[in-house]
Amino acid sequence: MIFGRLGRVFLIPARISGLFQRYTARHLQVSGLAQVILGQKDQKIGEIEQLQISEGRLHLKGWCRADQVELYLGDAQIGQWLGRPETTNKAAFELKLPLQDGPASLHLHKEGQTFSVPVSVPPQFWARQRLRLRFMRDLLRSVPGIVGWMITKDRKYRTRIKRILDLRQEVETRPVREDLFRSELPSDLSTLSDTISLILPVYNAFDLLPEVLARVLKHTDLPYRLLILEDCSSDPAVRPYLRKWHAGLSASEQAAVTVIENPENQGFVGSVNTGLTWALEHGDHVVLINSDAFLPSGWASRLLAPLWERPEVATVTPMSNDAEIFSVPTICQRLDLKPGQAEAIDAVALQFSPEAVIAPAPTGVGFCMAMNIDHLRQVPQLDKVFGRGYGEEVDWCQKLLALGGVHLGLGGLFVEHRGGAAFGSVEKQRLVTRNNAIISGRYPGYDQSVQNFIRDDPLVSPRLALALAWVGTLGPAPVPIYMAHSLGGGADLYLHNRIAGDLETIGAAVVIRVAGPQGRWQLDVHSPQGLVSGATDSSALLEQLLAPVTSRKLIYSNAVGDPDPIEVPALLLRLKQAGDQLEVLFHDFFPISPSYTLLNAAGRYLGPVTLDQAEDPAHHSTRPDGSFVSLADWQTAWGEMIHAADTVVVFSQDSAQQVRAAYPKVSLELRPHKMLHEVPNLLAAKTPDQNSVKAPMVVAVLGNINEIKGGRVVTDLARKIKKIPDLSLVLIGNIDPMFVLPRSVPVHGDYRMEELSGLVKRYGITDWLIPSIWPETFSYTTHEALATGLPVYCFDLGGQAEAVARAENGHVVGFDRDGTFAETMLDAFQNHKDP
Repeated sequence: MIFGRLGRVFLIPARISGLFQRYTARHLQVSGLAQVILGQKDQKIGEIEQLQISEGRLHLKGWCRADQVELYLGDAQIGQWLGRPETTNKAAFELKLPLQDGPASLHLHKEGQTFSVPVSVPPQFWARQRLRLRFMRDLLRSVPGIVGWMITKDRKYRTRIKRILDLRQEVETRPVREDLFRSELPSDLSTLSDTISLILPVYNAFDLLPEVLARVLKHTDLPYRLLILEDCSSDPAVRPYLRKWHAGLSASEQAAVTVIENPENQGFVGSVNTGLTWALEHGDHVVLINSDAFLPSGWASRLLAPLWERPEVATVTPMSNDAEIFSVPTICQRLDLKPGQAEAIDAVALQFSPEAVIAPAPTGVGFCMAMNIDHLRQVPQLDKVFGRGYGEEVDWCQKLLALGGVHLGLGGLFVEHRGGAAFGSVEKQRLVTRNNAIISGRYPGYDQSVQNFIRDDPLVSPRLALALAWVGTLGPAPVPIYMAHSLGGGADLYLHNRIAGDLETIGAAVVIRVAGPQGRWQLDVHSPQGLVSGATDSSALLEQLLAPVTSRKLIYSNAVGDPDPIEVPALLLRLKQAGDQLEVLFHDFFPISPSYTLLNAAGRYLGPVTLDQAEDPAHHSTRPDGSFVSLADWQTAWGEMIHAADTVVVFSQDSAQQVRAAYPKVSLELRPHKMLHEVPNLLAAKTPDQNSVKAPMVVAVLGNINEIKGGRVVTDLARKIKKIPDLSLVLIGNIDPMFVLPRSVPVHGDYRMEELSGLVKRYGITDWLIPSIWPETFSYTTHEALATGLPVYCFDLGGQAEAVARAENGHVVGFDRDGTFAETMLDAFQNHKDP
């Protein structure tokens, strides 16, 4: 006991060092100078405009006259095609590589020639020293959480520590490989004559054994020999069952299966080492199989193929519902499966092209891990210090990594793992905690390599596709598939709440986002375990990814930002299969006009958009190929989707009128939004001076303001108010940089709802202004302002005016299409201030 505690004490410096590495990778930011790219004759052919170290990566942005540019850093390399000389003379590039030691250079390919340009990596020494001081400060703040974790092992303390150190990582969307799915049938590897050695340690888990063993015999499609090591299970039924099971095998099966009964419990590592010695004697590749791993049909040829093809490969690990960095649907999150789900998921894995679903990994995971016999000869045993198990395969893999071995994750195979069944979850957690401390002490860089893998997720393509395969098994209720934009705002808050409800009732939700940062279509799969996200420009690949989800409820939320939006309704109609539901939500008016706010080219609202406004340029569109889309073409395309919908939802009476003007025959459902937050009544927050007749009037604009939200109204109003005593303006939010407010108008910036009471007191706010100049479909901000009890002003437009007109504290100001908005609103203020 004393030596165990001392050991943990000695490991503390190594663990802190590893933590600092993670902290550095997350927070270190160093910028370098711009750099001219010179060609072979010292002429300028490009420029590195931005050179930065951030979040553990070297990040370059710039332009170059070349066909292709590649970034080399140490022994790592990444390339990007820029375009051909005949189509572009100056093309942009953006390249990122995980930071590592070694020289950096750009390799340029132009007209068949290649040459290298050195890159000056910015120095990091002083930035690291400053970061070290910040790390020690944050580490001290984390001490209560560290103590709580050491005493209770409650994961909430780990969450607190990560929050203080800001080590939480947001999901970053990665491109899905275009070649993910096979173009032809796979070759039959089961004809190979190579025999494989299977090692299956058994300790308890009696209820799982019959199916586990049956699957090994039935689904192994390569010649094999199987060694079962019964490790003195505490369950007395296990050993007799194995004897009877073995006796009932056919003669050929008995010849291939050996059962060893350990005279005393050796622990998982001890049993596996016995098996490895046995495997080395036979000299064939090895597969380590847990007694809670359920093998699918044809598993062996897929798992072993990379070992035969690439001798440097030391291990191969398949995807699973519980396999840490190889987990589906969400990385490092366990998922319990129902009968039949694993087979459905693996059926999709069979469709993948092998070259698209293999990626290097920092380790293998031993629940079902193929081991190259040549690499096993280099490190023939697992370290016995890991006792009953957990972490021993990581240690073994790190040793082989140092010897040049490669560990691969295989997305083309899914193996169900009912993890923890052998030891029990409490025992597992104890072992994991103890053995992780050993790993951290021996390999300080290991944890960061895992974090890098999680961040970059090179297996995101198969992970996303397998997640969708899992979603397709949820039934019988249809799975919601939303079409949404990537611009945030109220529609996104609504979507977030709706997805939360879907997770409780159905267990998953899918979102197709248009115009994401990595491709035209961003596909998000939400599950209780978290989010997995991928992107593609290919509509065909998008449809192929969604194919396993056969029972669907399609919900159009919005598609503003898509590069070719007239295609969107046709895509949704293709996705709508027989029996599927389609719901259209009017969060904006994109299905009516390319001008989704219904404003004309002069930025004015002239009433509901019908074909009598067809000549206005704002209601025209141009496709990427240059072809013209008239308002009639637009409404014809979107009208097909609207009339095919089972439900068309509007959130205000005004929106219903706008939609019916364009589509008179559509049946509408009015469904006003519910408030997203509890809003404090702020009348009590007003000061005595504000309640007096002569109190100055302070009008606050609430929310983030751009042009359609009234940016010009606010700036014009601010200049006019400067000359009026006892009347002032404040912005509780932000304003688009294209609008410049005078210094007399405070801009508070971002706020939270619970801060409003304090902000009213701080700025002396007496009234709210909603300056929007388009007929909003529904305005959360307006409803929040009304709920405070303070007077609220808005123009007689859209859903905002509808809400303000119903409220006792509402003031609807006449909207003159051709008038000066600021002067109209100022008159309303003065009439209210001096009635």
